[in-house]
Amino acid sequence: MPIDFPVSAPPSTTPPDFNRKKSLRNIALLSMSQALNGSSQGIVMSVGALAGVILAPDPVLATLPATIMIIGLALTAIPATMAIDRLGPKHGFMLGAALAFVGGLSASYAVSVSSFLYFCIALALVGAGAAFAQQYRFAAADSVADQWKARAISFVLLGGVLAGFLGPRLSFIAKDWINGAEFAGSFLMISGLAFVALILLSFTKLAPLAKPQEYESSGRTLGELIKTPAVFVPIISGMATYSLMTFVMIAAPLAMVTVCGHSVETATTAIQWHIVAMFAPSFVTGIIIDKIGAHLTTGIGLFLILLCAAISLNGVSEWHFYIAMILLGVGWNFGFIGSTTLLSKAYSPAEAAKTKGLNEQLVFGSMVLASIGSGALLQLIGWQSVNVLVIPVATATIALLAWGEALHRRQQKLAI
Repeated sequence: MPIDFPVSAPPSTTPPDFNRKKSLRNIALLSMSQALNGSSQGIVMSVGALAGVILAPDPVLATLPATIMIIGLALTAIPATMAIDRLGPKHGFMLGAALAFVGGLSASYAVSVSSFLYFCIALALVGAGAAFAQQYRFAAADSVADQWKARAISFVLLGGVLAGFLGPRLSFIAKDWINGAEFAGSFLMISGLAFVALILLSFTKLAPLAKPQEYESSGRTLGELIKTPAVFVPIISGMATYSLMTFVMIAAPLAMVTVCGHSVETATTAIQWHIVAMFAPSFVTGIIIDKIGAHLTTGIGLFLILLCAAISLNGVSEWHFYIAMILLGVGWNFGFIGSTTLLSKAYSPAEAAKTKGLNEQLVFGSMVLASIGSGALLQLIGWQSVNVLVIPVATATIALLAWGEALHRRQQKLAI
């Protein structure tokens, strides 16, 4: 994917002291850090529920630890945005990596002493660290002009391709490293990955975030922002994309092993290819957005998630799971990058922190609900019913995007 970012951009979209060389360096480092953070997420998604089954007092609670990680992410979304705004992107991101490091050590210890409560608390710390990493994409988008935002976001998320191979594979390789504590070694890997990310982030040279007082106006209020279609359409589409992906992904490895009788290795392989599919399209997603627009790209992503549900409803063989997980990953990529691109063009520099904080809170709050519902519904109504519930949410969001695109085109005509 071409990544020829411009030397400068209008002051309203790019910090004036940023140049092309700095932008490329920072985006590359953020992409590598994204790979490491994504690997940690892959570890939790691959074996978190399997470790939960061993530690939980009731199998219904098996997915609770992974859900707690998402809760930690959601609750930390706004504090992370504020910390990054106060400390600066570099030191804010390093703080997030430090939280993940402590969380990985704590999770490994919790599995070693068979404490379900400690395990949940530890994964909450991992989630808190991930809340900081979620801001990598905005740091990249805010460093370039509007026409390059989609490619900057895509290139950062491209780091997830490595995460797809690394995370689930490391979780399987390391699961028996600590005698008598299956999966403790897997979670120890999270600390190792966070430590490397901490080093990489220390080499970034990210510009300080713009302060509202630097502009004539402090921008719109949160109430005004959330009523603006250019803001609420990408937020809702981001919520739908991420929550549907979580809803299916959290349940998939548990369904494969405990319901369908597949092996742990098969389950981790399915999640591995799912994560690869989440990020590999980033080679071209930015270009696709440039060609057909972010609304349509996001809608295609949600359509692929619908196809994932259709495949899952037609069988439970290994290949049904593999194909469904790949479609789910590609759908997430198109939907998430598309909605992020739409949102990144909807706020002024003075509105950036509050808009991003609102988005992260709502997106990852919806993920919490999806994760909680995923594990419980899998146990209560089964794998196929989980996939049936995907259909109305994805369909309604596609309709919302179509309305948003029509409104956007009308506004463009009026502006001419």
